[in-house]
Order: sequence, then structure tokens, then C-alpha cells
Amino acid sequence: MPVPRHGSFWRKLAAFAGPGWLVAVGYMDPGNWATDLAGGSQYGYSLLWVIAFSNIMAMLLQGLAAKLGIVTGRDLAQACHDHYSRPVRLTLWLLAELAIIACDLAEVIGTGIALELLFGIPLTIGVWLTALNVIVATILEQRGFRRLEALVGGLMVVVAASLTVELLLSGPDLAGIGGGLVPTGAILSDPGMLYIATGIIGATVMPHNLYLHSAVVQTRRFATSHRGKREAVRFAILDGVMALSLAMLVNGAILILAASVFHAQGRQVSDITEAYKLLSPMLGVGFASALFGIALLASGQNSTLTGALAGQVIMEGFTNLRIPIWARRLVSRGLAIIPAAIVASLYGSAGTGKLLILSQVLLSLQLPFAIVPLIRITGDPKWMGEFANGRIVQVTAWVIAVLIIGLCLKLLWG
Repeated sequence: MPVPRHGSFWRKLAAFAGPGWLVAVGYMDPGNWATDLAGGSQYGYSLLWVIAFSNIMAMLLQGLAAKLGIVTGRDLAQACHDHYSRPVRLTLWLLAELAIIACDLAEVIGTGIALELLFGIPLTIGVWLTALNVIVATILEQRGFRRLEALVGGLMVVVAASLTVELLLSGPDLAGIGGGLVPTGAILSDPGMLYIATGIIGATVMPHNLYLHSAVVQTRRFATSHRGKREAVRFAILDGVMALSLAMLVNGAILILAASVFHAQGRQVSDITEAYKLLSPMLGVGFASALFGIALLASGQNSTLTGALAGQVIMEGFTNLRIPIWARRLVSRGLAIIPAAIVASLYGSAGTGKLLILSQVLLSLQLPFAIVPLIRITGDPKWMGEFANGRIVQVTAWVIAVLIIGLCLKLLWG
């Protein structure tokens, strides 16, 4: 897509806008819904700071991913292929594929639940119907990347508008929101809170999005001079920050909604289906549950589109293997559908709700294997030249990595 060499700031920003929004979709997928609902209903506003902190971390890491793609012309998967030995890159590839499956699992379950709630389609059948998304994603991509970005943006507006109405109806406690933005050490002493907090981080800073962002920024045809790359990096980061800010507000809205409606009345909501059924009677508004379901369905469809793109980037980047896009997506979707369908048939919505949260915790555990290579490569002057991370950025990125690794280890070993 061409980028104007001359023109106003806003024209250039409009040309660069898109990749950040594709990435932001992964920050408000059904996995986020599950963790945010659980966190808000069980702990009130206490974990709101985790959402804010996770999104700030994501802005920095996604900015590094965008810079890598623009400066080197290689996405993160390709850079790992070039940078590491065969055993290491094989391990990183397999872990990235596991992250894609975990992400796909959340999208499959979320879409299946939304279809059941809105249209009465049995959960197991709804899960199998998500295989059709593979066809939709392939057709849309063939018709042009800009159209895909426009569809994703439109669905994001539906999600944001629906949740805004829900939030206004719930009448949240502003003082409670302010207190929830203050970090607390309680997550280190409360295993349940730590589990939910780790799930929130995994649902927010998603490893496959780092691979995706480094690839889709290359869809812009910018000047390859030093000045052109620097301008492209600046606009790509701004695009990402704007998009992730909306994602942060959406995630915060879900947690605040759960805290103000469920936690305030002593209800610990364990899954999305329960939240859907309780919203209308507890808010006293008949359409509240329907709005919730529409936003969930839009979220699931959006995440399906971008998850499919990320899977393709990861496979081709790590292995140089070229297979039909529909085949790659069908395999990934099948690996997610089978366990989701089994759990849905055996345990219903309660079981799939727990599986949804587990998938986000698994994403957190995969995250270090994406961010450590990203920080190392973008901080290496041999790769990045003058664009290598400065001292402050590099130290901050490593602090984020250490914090995430520490939380994962604390979760694993108590």
C-alpha cells in the first residue's frame, strides 16, 4: 500500500493506520473476556492495574516488533530463523505453534458460546461451525488487505460501542476504579488472584501478535532511506499505541462491568454464559444480555481473522515452508476445535469457560519465548544499525521480560 512521500501528518497517519488495529484485535478476544470477567467478579476492581500495566508493556513490545519489520524487512519468525541455530529455532517454532493453537482455542470457544447464546445453536455444533471462518478469512485476504483492515476496524467499533452502553448501564464506582489502578502485592500471596492475573497478561501481551505485527507493517510501501524508515517507525508505533489504547479501554470495561454488576452483589461469575444470563436481570434492562452476546461474537470473528494471519507468518518464517493458506489455517483450527468440542460435549459451558482461561495462562507461559528473541534482536546493532534499541528502551524491555518470566515461574512452582 503506497504511503505519500509528501503531505500532512494526518494523511501519512491514515496511510499507516491498519496494522496496529489488526494486532489490537488479539488484545480483546474471547480469552480476554473470560479472564476479565473472572477477575472483576472475584476480586472487584483490584486487578484493573494489571490490565493497564499489561497494555503498557504491550505497547512497548509491539513497537519493537513493528520496528524490526520496518528496519530489516524481516518479520520476527524470519529473524529468529536467521539469528538462531537449527535446534533453537525449531524449539521456538514449536512453542509459537502451541501459542497459535491456544489462541485459536479461545476464539473457537468464544464464537461457539456466542452462537449458542444469540441463536440457540448447541455449543458443540457452534464450535465445529467455526471451521467456516477459515474460508471467510481466505476470501477476504484475497480481495485486498485494506478491506480486511476495514472489516476488522468495523467489528472493533461494534465491540467498543456495545461495551460502552453496558458500562453506562452498570453505574460503576469511580472511586473503586481509581483504587483498582493502584498496584497491589496481593497477587503474590493469593494463588487464585495470581492465576487470573497471569491469564490477563497472557490474554493481553499475546506472543503471536509480536510475529504478526512485524509482518503486517511491511504491507506499507514507504521510502527505504534512513529518513523514510525512521518516519515509518514513528507512524507505526503511533498506530499501535492508538489501537492498543482502545483495546485497554475495552478490557477495562469488561472487568469494570463484572466488578460493578457481579462482585458488588456477591456473585462470582465462572464463565461467559453465566454472565450473559445474569446481565439483563441484574441490570434491569432487557437488551443488556443481547448487547453482550453481539460484542462477544464480533470479538471472536475478529480474532479468527488475525489469528489465521499470524499462523501463516509463523510457519513460513520459521520453516520457509509454503503450503496453501487454507490448508495451514484448517490444520490450526482443527487442532483447536477437537479439544474444544470434546470439552463442550462432556462438560458444557462451565467446562469450556475453564478451558478458555487455561488457554490464556498457557499463552503467558509461551510469552517469554517470543519476547526474549525480540528484545535481543532489536537491541543488536549488527541487525538494526542505528535503529537498535537505546539503553533506556532496552533496559525497560528486559525488566518487562524478567517480570513476566518471574510471574510464570511463580505460577508454575507456587
